[in-house]
Amino acid sequence: MTIYSDARGRVVDVGSSPVLRLLGLGIAAFLAVILLFASVTRVQSGHVGVLTLFGRVTGEVLPEGMHMINPLKSNNEMSIRTQEIKESASVPSAEGLVMNLDTSLIYHLDPEKAADVYQKIGPNYSNVFIEPNLRAAIREATASHSANALYSGERELVAKQIRDQLTTLLGQRGILVESILLRDIQLPQTLKVSIEAKQQAEQEALAMSFRLQKEKQEAERKRIEAAGIRDFQQIVAQGISPQLLEWKGIEATENLAKSANAKVVVIGNPKNGLPLILGGQ
Repeated sequence: MTIYSDARGRVVDVGSSPVLRLLGLGIAAFLAVILLFASVTRVQSGHVGVLTLFGRVTGEVLPEGMHMINPLKSNNEMSIRTQEIKESASVPSAEGLVMNLDTSLIYHLDPEKAADVYQKIGPNYSNVFIEPNLRAAIREATASHSANALYSGERELVAKQIRDQLTTLLGQRGILVESILLRDIQLPQTLKVSIEAKQQAEQEALAMSFRLQKEKQEAERKRIEAAGIRDFQQIVAQGISPQLLEWKGIEATENLAKSANAKVVVIGNPKNGLPLILGGQ
């Protein structure tokens, strides 16, 4: 570009100015750096990036790490880590009693369906979708069980019923249920006292039954022991004869006669023919 200067009477060639050339290069380098930074995005650990172009979800999902993307696209991160939702609610039992139930839902987002969840539910999907369905599932499960059963032994059945229902419902939308925890069940005080009294009575009845069974076993043991002693005495009595007794008496007399103790031995007892030992010390 050539400019004529009347004041100086000369022509200035602006296009060949080194200052303007450097300025142009600087602007171009600056724009290139901005474009480069806009093309690099990072997805932090435990998250995925859902890409949008002018507000429209493209369906592209980026794993964690550094990525080169179209600078016109936006990266929207969503967590795929295990998360917990705690719910405390007053729920009815099968009898119509109102109980306070504390529940925890353990879940995580399916990475492959993150774009669909972001598009159809939004990034705040836990409040919009999960919590209302969790409350409904809890009420439906507790309404089919009695308060006594919930307080005593059917917690696992209730938890399984809630888990199965949520697994089907949430799984269809890209949210995976890991577990359902029933942390605490609080019954009305009067019902709680009556249930505890019933359980205590049942325990006492079981203890009494155990003691009676033990006594029966002990009586049976003594009967068997007495029968054994009786049988032994009968066998011994059948094996002892008068001749055997006399022979044992003779053996005993001989042993005593050989001992050093002072004694008088009289031979010929008129009753059984055994010797008599007098004056033994």
